[in-house]
Amino acid sequence: MSTLMTGSTPKQDGFYMPAEFAPLQKVWMIWPYRPDNWRQQAVPAKAAYAAVATAIKRFCDVTVLVMPDDFEACRAQLPDNIDVIPMPSNDAWARDIVPTFLINDAGGLRACDWTFNAWGGDYDGLYTPWDDDDKLAERLCERLGIKRYRTDGFVLEGGAFHVDGEGTVLTTRMCLLSPGRNPHLNEQQIEDMLKSHLNVEKVLWVDDGIDPDETTGHIDDIACFARPGEVVCLFTDDTEHPFYEATQKAYQQLSEMTDAKGRKLKVHKLCCTKQYVTLPDNADITQSEDAKSRNTDDICIASYANFLICNGGVIVPQYDDINDSLAIEQLEKIFPEHQVVGVRTKEIVFGGGNIHCITQQQPIANVQ
Repeated sequence: MSTLMTGSTPKQDGFYMPAEFAPLQKVWMIWPYRPDNWRQQAVPAKAAYAAVATAIKRFCDVTVLVMPDDFEACRAQLPDNIDVIPMPSNDAWARDIVPTFLINDAGGLRACDWTFNAWGGDYDGLYTPWDDDDKLAERLCERLGIKRYRTDGFVLEGGAFHVDGEGTVLTTRMCLLSPGRNPHLNEQQIEDMLKSHLNVEKVLWVDDGIDPDETTGHIDDIACFARPGEVVCLFTDDTEHPFYEATQKAYQQLSEMTDAKGRKLKVHKLCCTKQYVTLPDNADITQSEDAKSRNTDDICIASYANFLICNGGVIVPQYDDINDSLAIEQLEKIFPEHQVVGVRTKEIVFGGGNIHCITQQQPIANVQ
């Protein structure tokens, strides 16, 4: 049975994306495997993914999607209380290819199936092909039996936006206006798509992200909502830090914004790593023509802001950096009623993302 909705939008149908800090049913992840993206045949990355999944499971259910050929090995590496489902993908970035889940006031569940082109397609995408990634949302919706809204011709990834659940969405111009996404649309037309498919009233634009070469500046590396009216922003005063200019600018811009309810944003600073993370000498990544090359001394996008809020927990990256404990301390003050759990994720950063990038939340819904 087709799950595709045609002739309407989520906004017209009364569906909206709730905030990440709303009650969650489960978190979805995808098991890594690409030898041309992950070190040492993805063995260290799989261990890091397992650690993240185990940490999340303390707060909500977790289901991991895996390449069919890798099912048995994945099943053996994860705790029994984490579900594993075979489903093909081109890589392991659940935030960007698992659908964006929507709910309505009656407790219904639907999803946005965004067009995916590996963060830039033929212009500046990170790998090819991406057909299984682009089909994953449809396959998952069919498996779950939920209706989906497909945005044919409109490219978007889940890591490119954050919502507050009260009518506001946060994103970056660097990403959404990049030539590899939707060059046929202007800023207002992109706003209209966000408003109609996430069911929001106001789009807050930060100019730049911190990763122009990976995701072209996803918001989830630099800022997110802690609760309505409050935003966490990555920040450093170190003028030598590679993220200095972007974080300073984002903080200034966010500090002058109001949300859809007219509230002036309260902006919480979150530290950067003291030392920036680079790909090690013994990276052992198989170079191929199908994926972006990863080279020794490449600056990795190691951001403490790439955390996941899941019910009573906040799962935050740790990098063996002197500021690891400071980041946890700051987040404990921002989220006083949550348990802040650090997970060592340097191996995930070596592949181009982090905890938020490898997870996608599904909100609690009462009916299908």
